[in-house]
Amino acid sequence: MSFQPTSIRALMIDLDGTMVDTMADFEAALNLALADIDLPNVKRDVVNIAVGKGSEHLVRTVLQHQLALPEVQASGLVCDSTTVDTYYEPAFQRYQHHYGRVNGQHAEVYEGVLEGLKAFQARGLPMACLTNKPTSFAKDLLARKGLSGFFSHVYGGDAFPRKKPDPLPLLETCKALGTLPAHTLMLGDSQNDAQAARAAACPVVLVTYGYNHGEPIRGVDCDGFIDHFGELQF
Repeated sequence: MSFQPTSIRALMIDLDGTMVDTMADFEAALNLALADIDLPNVKRDVVNIAVGKGSEHLVRTVLQHQLALPEVQASGLVCDSTTVDTYYEPAFQRYQHHYGRVNGQHAEVYEGVLEGLKAFQARGLPMACLTNKPTSFAKDLLARKGLSGFFSHVYGGDAFPRKKPDPLPLLETCKALGTLPAHTLMLGDSQNDAQAARAAACPVVLVTYGYNHGEPIRGVDCDGFIDHFGELQF
């Protein structure tokens, strides 16, 4: 690690792709929403690329892809910004509805996460969950997976005016934790987390098993990588 672990006073931890594998939840909710608006199912590899920048970005990116499919184009639809905008609001509303129902049903806590959180807690490190998932969904997921008791704060993508990779959520979370950015580690799985941490002057470590918009995670500028949650030692 390119920082001193002994200097860390608190942790900010991402959720999707870092603590919980939620890809199947995203896929299920999206396909239910797409069916409601008469569009074909989306493939997992498309969802994987689109996840991580908030629900709005996820739904819009998936719509752009689905509307461009040959079978959809053959029906006479034109895949342009106007068509995407027309489909977006009903698609987003249906996605939110379905995600609330499937949240956590197909998700699994990554191996080592529970043990790692217990170790961080035993060291007396305050922890906040900081994700781009809507706050209500994040809180529900943490509760359903038995993880909510580790976090003094849970902030989603709707908690602040801007989402990661903007540094604002990290800076505000540091304030809530009562620690300086330089002593508050961001633990995530994507370039969103790393870019936000760099801009906030927080140290950042990335897991190698999560979601990074379909790009190799080891090409991201950060302070270290871990292949297993339990590898992070303080």
